[in-house]
Amino acid sequence: MKMLLSGRGLIISLIFFLLKFSTAIEIPLSVQQAPTIIKQSKVQVAFPFDEYFQIECEAKGNPAPQFTWTKDDKPFNLSDPRIIVSNNSGTFKIPNEGHIAHFQGKYRCFAANKLGVALSEEIEFIVPSVPKFPKEKINPLEVEEGDSIVLPCNPPKGLPPLHIYWMNIELEHIEQDERVYMSQKGDLYFANVEEKDSRNDYCCFAAFPRLRTIVQKMPMKLTVNSLKHANDSSSSTEIGSKANLIKQRKPRLLLPLTERGSRSSEVILKGETLLLECFAEGLPTPQVEWDKLGGDLPKGRVTKENYNKTLKIENVSYHDKGIYRCTANNFLGTATHDFHVTIEEPPRWTKKPQSGVYNTESSDILICEAEGEPQPTIKWRMNGSPNINHPFVVDVRSPKEISFTNLQPNNTAVLQCEASNIHGTILTNANVDVVDIHPLIQTEDEENYEAVVGYSAFLHCVFFASPKASVSWQKVDEAKPLEGIRYYIHENGTLQINKTTEEDAGPYSCWVENAKGKAAVTANLDIRNATKLRVSPKNPRVPRSHILELHCESKSDSHLKHSLKLSWSKDGEAFEINGTEDGRIIIDGANLTIANVTLEDQGVYSCLAQTALDSTADITQVTVLDLPDPPENLLLSERQNRSVRLSWEAGDDHNSNISEYIVEFEGNKEEPGRWEELTRVQGKETTVMLSLAPFVRYQFRVIAVNEVGRSQPSQPSDHHETPPAAPDKNPQNIRVQASQPKEMIIKWEPLKSMEQNGPGLEYRVTWKPQGAPVEWEEETVTNHTLRVMTPTVYAPYDVQVQAINQLGSGPEPHSVTLYSGEDYPDTAPVIHRVDVINSTVVKVTWSTIPKDRVHGRLKGYQISWWKTKSLLDGRTHPKEVNILRFLGPRNYGMVPSLDAFSEFHLTVLAYNSKGAGPESEPYIFQTPEGVPEQPTFLKVIKVDKDTATLSWGLPNKLNGNLTGYLLQYQIKYAGLYDDISTQGWFIGLMCAIALLTLILLTVCFVRRNKGGKYSVKEKEDLHPDSEVQSVKDETFGEYSDSDEKPLKGSLRSLNRDIQVTESADSLVEYGEGDHGLFNEDGSFIGAYTGSKEKGSVESNGSSTATFPLRA
Repeated sequence: MKMLLSGRGLIISLIFFLLKFSTAIEIPLSVQQAPTIIKQSKVQVAFPFDEYFQIECEAKGNPAPQFTWTKDDKPFNLSDPRIIVSNNSGTFKIPNEGHIAHFQGKYRCFAANKLGVALSEEIEFIVPSVPKFPKEKINPLEVEEGDSIVLPCNPPKGLPPLHIYWMNIELEHIEQDERVYMSQKGDLYFANVEEKDSRNDYCCFAAFPRLRTIVQKMPMKLTVNSLKHANDSSSSTEIGSKANLIKQRKPRLLLPLTERGSRSSEVILKGETLLLECFAEGLPTPQVEWDKLGGDLPKGRVTKENYNKTLKIENVSYHDKGIYRCTANNFLGTATHDFHVTIEEPPRWTKKPQSGVYNTESSDILICEAEGEPQPTIKWRMNGSPNINHPFVVDVRSPKEISFTNLQPNNTAVLQCEASNIHGTILTNANVDVVDIHPLIQTEDEENYEAVVGYSAFLHCVFFASPKASVSWQKVDEAKPLEGIRYYIHENGTLQINKTTEEDAGPYSCWVENAKGKAAVTANLDIRNATKLRVSPKNPRVPRSHILELHCESKSDSHLKHSLKLSWSKDGEAFEINGTEDGRIIIDGANLTIANVTLEDQGVYSCLAQTALDSTADITQVTVLDLPDPPENLLLSERQNRSVRLSWEAGDDHNSNISEYIVEFEGNKEEPGRWEELTRVQGKETTVMLSLAPFVRYQFRVIAVNEVGRSQPSQPSDHHETPPAAPDKNPQNIRVQASQPKEMIIKWEPLKSMEQNGPGLEYRVTWKPQGAPVEWEEETVTNHTLRVMTPTVYAPYDVQVQAINQLGSGPEPHSVTLYSGEDYPDTAPVIHRVDVINSTVVKVTWSTIPKDRVHGRLKGYQISWWKTKSLLDGRTHPKEVNILRFLGPRNYGMVPSLDAFSEFHLTVLAYNSKGAGPESEPYIFQTPEGVPEQPTFLKVIKVDKDTATLSWGLPNKLNGNLTGYLLQYQIKYAGLYDDISTQGWFIGLMCAIALLTLILLTVCFVRRNKGGKYSVKEKEDLHPDSEVQSVKDETFGEYSDSDEKPLKGSLRSLNRDIQVTESADSLVEYGEGDHGLFNEDGSFIGAYTGSKEKGSVESNGSSTATFPLRA
């Protein structure tokens, strides 16, 4: 929603219209005119605590009016020294100096000049007396128990309203009930007295709040005597019962008073409150009921008070007239009274005669109409006089109409119309001003106006003229009247320009002309851009307890920015500037932030931008999302042994549709009070057929789910109990726990409570050797484990487990194969050979052990090896055993991560689930030389013009006998040495160096082939068998897993840093992954593929040379 007002100009115009178009034409005071009363007092009360009392009468006119007063229709002397008269008005003050009672009465003000006389309405000045109870001696009252009595109050007269209270001397209220009632006049009625009513301090208090006065009547004494007819020997309870029997009587009305008979009349003024009261004495205490004969009591405006003894109807209308009946009854009879209610009304205007400005020879009719009950009488006066004897022709056409014709300049007068009935009098003045004058423009000349582009502009030209005048507007630079549908001139002279554009800006002139002359004023109009506004985000959906942030982006004309004000509202109610008391809502200019959003924050938020000229608003609908309310009214139906239908009613989804319902149940005997999910239902459904288990006492609840989350669970449903039945399923996951040899410990997953289907759950276990022609052995247990002894080690058995309860057995069980307990393998494998693949990898081949010597399920073979000495220096190595396992019944394995040029011992053993068997005899093998590691460092010690001195460190591992070093260097042809490359001696030097390099490479290659103790290349050439050639397809074993005996020492990998505590799987990768990782001198990546770059020369502006050096 967006709205745009043309700002201050439009607001001023609207006020102008209300003032100008809804009232008579205002005559400027510069023009002669009859008096007009502009202010007068209403009823004035002389409160004793006021300093003075002011009776007002102000009027305007030309010449200035003179004021006179009447009091009680007699002249009142304003020169009385006891009053203070205001200058230039009829207002006077009466000081509160003790003699004010003399001034009580009804006043009327007369404002007169030579053209006429205006009258005020009657102003009543009330001087209330100080209310007092008369001094009197009140005789004690004595009455027998069960009789009725009335305690009179007779409050003094005073300024209403009057409030009456009955209290004791301790200022405690006398309790009122069905038996005791205080009437509207203040009298205290007892339908029947009891002994407890006896007291000597019944006090009536009369309060006059407007006078700030409370007066008290002298205390009254009431004595209630018990009946003398009762037997003196009887108990008090019996005496009371007998007294009641004697005094029992049917109702008799005390209010209304009996002298009014069974019917009375009540007159109430329209709009006031009707109070009817009805009280009856009798024993038992009568009950009062009210009815309206021939109709119903008005709904919404009627109340019954004081235990039905008072009927109250507020704001009565003519529809409330009629007969109202009160009925008092007890079991002995009834009493009734009818109230004939009449609705009357003081006079009120339906059409008042209007003042008017007339030019010479004009004619008109004045109409005066009023309503009331009884119908008001209409009387006319002229200039305050009841005799209409004016020079101009007046025709009283009816009591309600006066006409006149051919007015002349001296015919100006003031007419009064007075309407009266028994309830009051009203009076109004109507001026007949005969004026002939040229136009008088009351709007200031050269006024500046502003308007917003696209909306209406209003340029004022307020004038007075008689006879009537014509108005025209024109742009100053065009000098011709404005024409077109966009322009409209109102009767008061205002120019309205619709759908203004920037071209409408500029100076304008207004011309007013009648038969007596013409006048003009100018005005200037500026056009401003309209204010624009946008609230973001649009229509957000915010979860409860989150933060809502709204932004109000506005843009206004540069001339209006200083007056731009932003304000926020919700559902039409503005926010306080400083936010809420708890600080949850913060307004910072264009930003509105609400923390911890609640459902009450949902609604339409509006940002209003106001400038001096216009205002615009934009809204956004904020929806607060919350968890849904829990479902309600759960109902069970269609109850069966294994199913039941559950229905429910959806709760409030709090603006987020229910996506699903979760049905939960409680009934698990093992975990009472624990709720478990049973099923889920789509959000559009509110009923579901539930499948149930036997022998369960179910209770259900439902949870609603929306995008915010889950609701609280509903209240639980009624219980539904299913009958017991035989089991529907047998145990699952039947297995053998780790056992000793010739033993089976059979285990299974027990049935859950909800799966047992009945009482007395047991498990029947049967077993026999697999394939043996023997009977099944059987044992029934209550737990979920059974130990069985077997004659053999690791023998297969067929095993079955069946659930049974008191109602029968579960389904026929399926057999599973289980093995009896294992023992350790009792023999070792025999190592056939160890094939050296390269300097760090060997292939081990062994013979598998017979199946009957495994004594269990063979898990694999384990290789153990340790380094005994280095072949480089002959030093022995402390024993550090490495272990690698190979799964399954294989007879070979690859051992990686060996040290080159070393001697090793190696053993193989078999292992099963029970553990490892004996080791084989150690097998001794050696690894060949390998490529040395790189030097540990390389430093340039000294550089001369044509020489460089270098230093380097030994490799960490030589991996064989070191024969020499290969030195490479590179010369950059740039910078300082660019000119050298063009010299002849330099070219000769480079050719000599190249020749020397070629000779050195040849010598180095020959020495290396002759000095090696083991050549991998030669070995590959001599043994081109398939195993060695396909080494890339071989797999290494795995290191010892965690459930076997721990490994000693450390594992040596290709990276030389894997410890025994690391997972064995990490070394499996070396055997089964990318064999290119073994970038040594072996055949995994081809012989010496890593040195193929040696001796290469690049031609990118640099030169590279290689020199082999001896170690």
